[in-house]
Amino acid sequence: MAAFISVITGHFKGFIWFSLIIMVHEFGHILMGIICAWRIEKVIVLPFGCLTIFHEDLNRSLNEEFLIVIMGPLFQIGFTFLLYCLGVNFDIIYYSLVILIFNLLPIFPLDGSKILNLFFNKVFSYKFSHFFSIIVSIVFIICLVFKSYFNLIFLFIIFFLFMRVISEIKNHDSLFNRFLLERFLKKYHFKKVKKINSLDMRFMMRDFRHVFFDGYGYISEGNLLKKRFDFKGKV
Repeated sequence: MAAFISVITGHFKGFIWFSLIIMVHEFGHILMGIICAWRIEKVIVLPFGCLTIFHEDLNRSLNEEFLIVIMGPLFQIGFTFLLYCLGVNFDIIYYSLVILIFNLLPIFPLDGSKILNLFFNKVFSYKFSHFFSIIVSIVFIICLVFKSYFNLIFLFIIFFLFMRVISEIKNHDSLFNRFLLERFLKKYHFKKVKKINSLDMRFMMRDFRHVFFDGYGYISEGNLLKKRFDFKGKV
């Protein structure tokens, strides 16, 4: 459909360049995902690019995920520099830079939101990091609306981003439950240990194993998760 519209509006050449830039960008994500042995579920075509969906645990390494996320922008920067060296029309180079900057905005599901969320996860718990990322996404969407000058195409993209943020809000609790369930069902070997001076699992972080203080002493993460998910135990 996008190709057809570009033909009848006389922008087919621009569509070809846009598609090429997006493919190079997405290839960066995919290549690093393969190197890190992440399972690729599918690639979704969005109104402003593509989105590679990986079928992986939420508890995979933060460093691995960062490499996968950042490799897309790095491939695009390298490709843009190559175009510059080859003397390609500056409009194409500018076009690529605009796409790059837009993609780095901290709004779900753009790469910028993933980078910001990974940074939050280095400092805060998994649940709070996702919540903070949603708040930042909403703030930036509001800013974009005021900067859109009510351009219909731009407003359509903003609306699409807004719906993705709404989806993140709806999935907030289910993602946290999946994060906990993975730790109950699978054996992860995290080297770092975090002490939590309560039984509140909302403070659990990625790349850490935890011990919880129940008022008398510390209990392991596994025992606490068993009480939550094992139907034979107390909830």
